Amino acid sequence: MRIAGQEVKKGESKRIHANIAKLPSGTLIDIPIFVHRAKKEGPSLLLIAGMHGDEINGVEIMRRIISEELHRVTCGTVICIPIINIYGFINFSRDVPDGKDINRSFPGSKSGSLASQVAHFLMDEIIPYIDYGIDFHTGGARINNYPQIRIKADDEENLKLAKAFSTAFILNSPFRDKSLRKEAFKLEKRILVFEGGESLRLRKSAIDEGINGMLRVMNHLGMISQAPDPTQVSAIIDVSSWIRARSAGLHFAKVRNGSAVKKKQILGVVSDPFGSYALDIKSPVDGFILGLNNNPVVNRGDALFHIGH
Repeated sequence: MRIAGQEVKKGESKRIHANIAKLPSGTLIDIPIFVHRAKKEGPSLLLIAGMHGDEINGVEIMRRIISEELHRVTCGTVICIPIINIYGFINFSRDVPDGKDINRSFPGSKSGSLASQVAHFLMDEIIPYIDYGIDFHTGGARINNYPQIRIKADDEENLKLAKAFSTAFILNSPFRDKSLRKEAFKLEKRILVFEGGESLRLRKSAIDEGINGMLRVMNHLGMISQAPDPTQVSAIIDVSSWIRARSAGLHFAKVRNGSAVKKKQILGVVSDPFGSYALDIKSPVDGFILGLNNNPVVNRGDALFHIGH
């Protein structure tokens, strides 16, 4: 195994600094990569976070994995990339400086945009070595996602991995064009997408859920001998949609994230700041709250509640 020019042999653990580009000032931007190869043959697992630089929960998940040496498996290989979008992390931004989203830039190009160059590095230097992956994300734009795994549910191997992760919800999510998950799948690499919490805010419950689920996946793959027991049976969500604000104003949610709701149940209220009106927001179906908007001030058309059934 050779990453960014450095060889990692069986039984070795290495921290590799992969140079992607540099700032206009000439300062080099390196992506730290932590690799552990057990002496015993086994699956190769990629753990990656910070694809969007403002999604901090995944970065904290990775920090704990590395600091607690949870990636030092007894069988196989683990590649950890705590922050793939260093630019966005520094600037509290989802994207890279050219405004592009890395996760809409795959398979990338060595001579393309900055986002495309990062995507190309992953596809060229990392993905060929892996069998499976977990990509840690959070909600964006003040959306708080209840812990969930997103997969293409008609793929049996993907579904087995998601059930092993055992978070509250498994969401059937079609591939997005030019995403890491789709391009890796073309090479028969299965990548789970974990969503939990919201951007620029640490949420302990989502972080714990991500770490425990990762350990259960490792155990399922035979890479470790023990993992935390599941605390729930995952609900498989076939269809989901967003309920949007019908008017602008102040938004008050009346349901808890992750809760079950009934058709016509009042989920929240949008009212104007001057007491002229208050509009109830009702659920169109029986289902579950997968995510909700924590922004107290909303515009007409803003996404408020993500409901799955």
